Amino acid sequence: MGPWTVQSATEVYDNAWVRVSDHAVLRPDGSPGQYGVVHFKNVAVGVLPIDADGSVCLVGQHRFPLNAYSWELPEGGAGGEDPLAAARRELLEETGAKAASWAPLLECDLSNSVTDERAVCFLAWDLSAGAANPDPEEVLSYRRLSFSALHDLVLAGEIRDSLTIMMVLSAYAQARAGRLPAEIAKLILAGDDGNSRSGP
Repeated sequence: MGPWTVQSATEVYDNAWVRVSDHAVLRPDGSPGQYGVVHFKNVAVGVLPIDADGSVCLVGQHRFPLNAYSWELPEGGAGGEDPLAAARRELLEETGAKAASWAPLLECDLSNSVTDERAVCFLAWDLSAGAANPDPEEVLSYRRLSFSALHDLVLAGEIRDSLTIMMVLSAYAQARAGRLPAEIAKLILAGDDGNSRSGP
């Protein structure tokens, strides 16, 4: 487990999605301490879907932990599924869209000081539209805008969801660096003047 020494571990909470454990530890400097960790049972998945006109669909919903409304790219959890299969399912459920073309976008550890949650995100294009079919308890709204406008919202701090921010910035950087297929990079960079923008 690296330079930390675990002396004991106790499970203090468990539900269908997370498990919380409390650890008596020796820190890297040798001092004793206590460390709580939230273990997520599903890998998080995210999708950045780019339509043929360069537009992107955001999903809006009220997030309970923050008691705030959040605009996000399609996201969810891979409950024992392959992350790509889960991403396909989440895109279909939340937006009704199917994508013929997929590419890995990024993998990351989320809030690694308190949780082992991991995320796998994808870029999706060659989209075909359909009817959304979210989970019954989800009350969603939708907003369509250009990638350039979404990038501006991220830079302005108006998008606060971490996966959405990471996907947008990663896609933009990879498009600028020539690391994405030419057709999708062209859509991402449409309207870009080569300089960072601070607002719409």
